[in-house]
Amino acid sequence: MSDVTRPHRTAAVIPAAGRGVRLGPGAPKALRGLGGTPMLVHAVRAMARSRAVSVVVVVAPPADAAEVRLLLGEHALPERTEVLVVPGGDTRQDSVRAGLEALPQDVTSVLIHDAARPLVPVDTVDSVVEAVRDGARAVVPALPLADTVKEVEPGGPGEPEPVVATPERARLRAVQTPQGFDLATLREAHAAIAVAGEGATDDAGMVERLGVPVLVIPGHEEAFKVTRPLDLVLAEAVLARRRATDAY
Repeated sequence: MSDVTRPHRTAAVIPAAGRGVRLGPGAPKALRGLGGTPMLVHAVRAMARSRAVSVVVVVAPPADAAEVRLLLGEHALPERTEVLVVPGGDTRQDSVRAGLEALPQDVTSVLIHDAARPLVPVDTVDSVVEAVRDGARAVVPALPLADTVKEVEPGGPGEPEPVVATPERARLRAVQTPQGFDLATLREAHAAIAVAGEGATDDAGMVERLGVPVLVIPGHEEAFKVTRPLDLVLAEAVLARRRATDAY
């Protein structure tokens, strides 16, 4: 079958192998509770709510992969969506690569979604999928910045830092997930771009380094990342409102 007539099949990869130290000690961030349900389960459901997503690959901490499989089995997920769990690597880039390697052979496009963004609306997911299916090789949802941003010369913790520049705020966007990709393009980026240290934390940035255009589409304010305790308070409030108004 030629690439022109090959049907689209979209998968989602959720790298969830990090420890989430900024939320404090305890369980990995993705397994922290939100409204009585682990954030990871919310994130999987967020991807599975899109009828365009037929398979979700969760990349779990290697020591917790069996626990994550049991956890997902204990919570209701859409039956039309296949959910796989694979062990992650030492860095986020390693974990995403492990997720890509686990995808079925007929997948043509992929979403990479942060487990720490549990409340992304399905409309945002669908918009990313649609943009990729319309021909974009890389798509990211993003929001305009509310705050002025300063570029500084980094100093030590707690030290004053001199300002180097003030970027034009109108040209800046805060990027969210899911990020969407033509699968062949993302695999090419992971094969070609070797990032030292912690590895790549932004898949779209890797694709940019290939010289491939990345398209930005509108994100959503409820797709925020739960990183600090205050974020968890906000997420609980959003979830409570949804359950009260939308039978969430």
